[in-house]
Amino acid sequence: MLELPKEKKRKYTASGTILSCYPFLISMVKRKPILLVDESDDSTIAIDLFKRWGIEYVEYNIKKFEESCCGDLPTTKAPSVFAVEGVFKGLEGINEYISLKRDAADSNIESESAYW
Repeated sequence: MLELPKEKKRKYTASGTILSCYPFLISMVKRKPILLVDESDDSTIAIDLFKRWGIEYVEYNIKKFEESCCGDLPTTKAPSVFAVEGVFKGLEGINEYISLKRDAADSNIESESAYW
């Protein structure tokens, strides 16, 4: 079996990705939540909430998905948020997600000010 020299082998960490070998890039990579919307009033409110709180997101109209890909998504409720923190369905779930993000931002501010 042919093996690469040690200096040519990729080293993987516990997360198992090549990106994990470059910690300075990890802080630069930010996953944005995906906001699934439709033409409903709740979707308009959800978009407004994200903009008002300054949360970066990727907007995806569920009707375009139905037309361009695989048909309708019968179990997906719009508006919904797919994020690293989880899946949040409906306007109530979106409010929960925004509260979670706001609380996380508040706790970061408090922990940073503790070192001043």
